Amino acid sequence: MKKHLFLHQLFNQPLLVLPDVLHEAVAWAGGRMGINLQQVNIQLPALAGADLGQPAMQAPAQPTASKQQGVLTIPVHGILVPRANDVGLCSNQTSYESIRQQLNAGLADPAIGHIVLDLATPGGAAVGCYELAADIRAATARKPVTAIVHYSAYSAGYALASACSEIVLSQSAGVGSIGVIIKHLDISQQLAEKGIVVTTLYRGEHKNDMASEAPLSEAALATVNSLLDRHYQQFCQQVAAFRGLDVGAVQATQAGLFFGADALAAGLADRVETQQQTIDRISRTLIQPHEQAGLKVKARSVAMMINI
Repeated sequence: MKKHLFLHQLFNQPLLVLPDVLHEAVAWAGGRMGINLQQVNIQLPALAGADLGQPAMQAPAQPTASKQQGVLTIPVHGILVPRANDVGLCSNQTSYESIRQQLNAGLADPAIGHIVLDLATPGGAAVGCYELAADIRAATARKPVTAIVHYSAYSAGYALASACSEIVLSQSAGVGSIGVIIKHLDISQQLAEKGIVVTTLYRGEHKNDMASEAPLSEAALATVNSLLDRHYQQFCQQVAAFRGLDVGAVQATQAGLFFGADALAAGLADRVETQQQTIDRISRTLIQPHEQAGLKVKARSVAMMINI
């Protein structure tokens, strides 16, 4: 029964995710429901390493860090969901809740001088995304937070990356997909062909707006479009504010994908370098102050000996 509850995460919800990932998830949902939801003109190759019918492997919630280097790396991998309890839709997911827990732990740990988000995600849920992005931006006032795109930070993933102090990606890595998408499932024709009639009794004009046993009404469609507009505006405004861009420039990306140097030209990233180069550069910035502090202590000791 639990797997059927995951359907509410796919349908009738604003999502910040790559369309092809959503298409595959919808095809999987059809299999769970016993109906063919293969979508017109969409080819769905299998996701490498993913099994949408098996329990998920959630990244460890406990932060891992090298205290000698003072760098905390937080994995942001796979489809993004609001809470840890939501993990289970596919084999590679990360919850906003677990990211926030690790972020707060890194901020509280005096041994940590720099926080890194290691991003490899097509995006995910809109719910909870904007709030976490705001928390990440607030964290940058206390400690530097670098987004390493390894190898994708799309949609919700980019919303989180945009809040960081710096966005670094490799030459082949991609960012963007700044847009919102909603799927509505209409199985009314299939039900009619099978002679099945669903009768729904409700109170409240909009209570049954998104029911799958009927096409969307004009009123329901207007509600959905209003919801899309609101989320799209919030997404674009937040990215624009975090990246120092004009909202019109963000909207002009038209939810496109940008790779390497093109991402820099669009203002969606700050530098192109490999993941290892970024980690080495960050480590050097943390080691140098310690070395300088050590030299000062030695100098004071020498001065005291001379005075004696």
